[in-house]
Amino acid sequence: MKLTRSQIIKIQKNRDPYLMMDYATKVIPGKYIEGYKILKKNEWFFKVHWPGDPNMPGMLQVEAMVQMSSLIILTLPGMKNKIFYLTGANEIKFFKKIIPGDKLKIISNMISSSRGLFKFNSKGYVSDNIVCKASFTLVLPTALTMGPKQNKKRN
Repeated sequence: MKLTRSQIIKIQKNRDPYLMMDYATKVIPGKYIEGYKILKKNEWFFKVHWPGDPNMPGMLQVEAMVQMSSLIILTLPGMKNKIFYLTGANEIKFFKKIIPGDKLKIISNMISSSRGLFKFNSKGYVSDNIVCKASFTLVLPTALTMGPKQNKKRN
């Protein structure tokens, strides 16, 4: 499965200027995703981080990986437009600055899911060089309020 920017907007809630992905080039719902964000020189964060040395803030790199990873779940039946929250991030590493004109390719794997908690490993690349990586957990809050039988149907 592939998703264009307009298709992404239809299945998830982030909007500009906070939408941190442009395309998903390969989606295997419930398992895997590849996609990218093209960093235009007029991105809002380049103006303030840092004047004279613009680069994508590390936490926005993590946000891009989180948003891309959420599509792994949002493409599953019945999950369109659900809201997820980041509950934890580990093993965050930044290897190289991401600057205007770069194309940030993101590859994520869902490593587990249980009762509304979804764990991922994600890496970001520019020109086939790793620039960032993280492991993190997303939670589907509505799943936490369901009983065990309802939750099984949802996940």
